[in-house]
Amino acid sequence: MWRKLKSWARFMKKSLYMLYFAAKDTRVSLPVKVFTVAVVAYAFSPIDLIPDFIPILGYVDDVLIVPVGIYLALKMLPQSVIRDSTKLAEEQLLSDKPKNWYAAAIILMIWIAFLVWGTSVFIYK
Repeated sequence: MWRKLKSWARFMKKSLYMLYFAAKDTRVSLPVKVFTVAVVAYAFSPIDLIPDFIPILGYVDDVLIVPVGIYLALKMLPQSVIRDSTKLAEEQLLSDKPKNWYAAAIILMIWIAFLVWGTSVFIYK
């Protein structure tokens, strides 16, 4: 069981790196590129839409949302891009991962907007 879980986690990590490089490829259409960037940005972001400290729901994004996003992005990408990006991803796995502070900033802004909205609802009620 642990072996399967580790294998799945390695596949997910490799897939994210592959999508990262695929999003930069000029052969990818703009809608697919936007979706792929969103999946990668969300996965690499240090901030989640659903914080991990919330029981059960906190891990929904890690266990469900990210893998579904990866699956859909892989279905949309051309096979030639997947092949080329996979080679780059394997090289990247030997070094540090990219950091996406833009995605973290966007998610942080969403949380701040929810907090401001929630506070205003209770103050002006």
